[in-house]
Amino acid sequence: MPVIKEQNLSSEEEKLVRIAKALSHPARISILKLMLDKNTCFCGELTEEIGLSQSTISQHIKELKEAGLIYGKDDGPRTCYCIEVSNWEKAKALFSSYFNSLN
Repeated sequence: MPVIKEQNLSSEEEKLVRIAKALSHPARISILKLMLDKNTCFCGELTEEIGLSQSTISQHIKELKEAGLIYGKDDGPRTCYCIEVSNWEKAKALFSSYFNSLN
């Protein structure tokens, strides 16, 4: 992940940047909402519900996975995607710490 060299971000700050980037797109928010509502999702379900192409959904899923917010497990020929609960707790703590440090 490219980082502005002059900023000298800590590893925690770099994690925060990656998560914030993953949450910055409306389609990704829609994907996460559906996953939370259904508890799990397949790419085809997301495509039908959100109305974006399969390749576009796959790109958004990739960003969410790279940020550690979701994970996929193989279910036959398909992949079932789920929220990565432990990383959500870490993300909440990172954001909380960051915002509290701004006071």
